[in-house]
Amino acid sequence: MVASRVVVALISLLLTPALSLAQGEDVRLSSRLAIGVKFSLLGAGVEAATPFQRRSNLRAGFNTFRFNRSFHKDGIAYRGQLTFRSVEAHYDWFPFYGSFHVSPGVLVYDGNRFKAGASVPAGRSFTLNRISYVSDPADPVSGSGRVGFRRAGPMISAGWGNLLPRNGTHLSIPFEFGVIYTAAPQASLSLKGSACDGNGLNCRAITSDAGLQNNVQAENDRLNKDMAGFKFYPVISLGFGVSF
Repeated sequence: MVASRVVVALISLLLTPALSLAQGEDVRLSSRLAIGVKFSLLGAGVEAATPFQRRSNLRAGFNTFRFNRSFHKDGIAYRGQLTFRSVEAHYDWFPFYGSFHVSPGVLVYDGNRFKAGASVPAGRSFTLNRISYVSDPADPVSGSGRVGFRRAGPMISAGWGNLLPRNGTHLSIPFEFGVIYTAAPQASLSLKGSACDGNGLNCRAITSDAGLQNNVQAENDRLNKDMAGFKFYPVISLGFGVSF
């Protein structure tokens, strides 16, 4: 709901001529609009831009992408889905009146997430908090994992290409690189079923055994510690735009 309102607000902003053009600016400039498509490390995206001043534009867009991947970690099989979904807004400044621009901005909505179903086949060994267990043949281990980012963050980028060329042309191929401050991603792991000692004896339900629950939490804490240094997300994009 919040994301949809943000998208509507940004589109409304870009479809309305920039009213704050400096006094004396050409009226035709303020009525222009550009639409582009791009591919970046945030996924496939659509964006729109409108002039703000002679050397600047306002630009906003959204990105989306989905990718499925399966992998194993510590004996646990994960069937995951990586989902990119975000909304961004920029102020494009062209300091030399050319195509080079610097663009401070905001990732207004960060819906990038990784979700995975977890399972350990009956009788197979796995580890939690570096302790070995065996998945109970009568009640195999299963569960889910998730990695997410905070919902918004500042970003800065630079590049070449102007969605609204000032030289009379209507086509552009923008290239951009930058970084987003996302804060450290947060992981959560939840398991159910029963786990046995390394020799296959003394099986206990994970959800009701305090020792197993502590080890699940310790494993989760270890994952978050491993990701604590990843507070910035790089962005490289290439697109194609048409202005009107």
